[in-house]
Amino acid sequence: MIGDSGTGKSHMLIALGTEAAMKGYRVRYTLATKLVNELVEAADEKQLNKTIARYGRVDLLCIDELGYMELDRQGAELLFQVLTEREEKNSVAIASNESFGGWTKTFTDPRRCAAIVDRLTFNGTIIETGTDSYRLASTRARAEEHIAS
Repeated sequence: MIGDSGTGKSHMLIALGTEAAMKGYRVRYTLATKLVNELVEAADEKQLNKTIARYGRVDLLCIDELGYMELDRQGAELLFQVLTEREEKNSVAIASNESFGGWTKTFTDPRRCAAIVDRLTFNGTIIETGTDSYRLASTRARAEEHIAS
């Protein structure tokens, strides 16, 4: 899912994961930065293979807020390993505020970025949520109601 902040990406990602879990699938939801931090810590503690395998076993891995922060080389490599472990075996759903062209800011190595986009989009569905923030629209509506009353 790709779209600006406030357009419902996280909401849809959580709903997708919840629905899958209710149907009996194993689901894991995480923020991209939290996942990368966990992988870096696992690498430091010599537990990386075990951690990657754990993420590889779930039926649906939901990664939220990809693209909000630039990943260093190690973080990008570790996330790439998780995605590669899941490739063509289990599903991944990602929410990002950046279009694929902007992912080079997150994954600073252009070849790795291209490989990640290639893996994620193969047999995938891309949902664009647009640019209109639901939160901003709600705030404006409340302000207009206040002025009218």
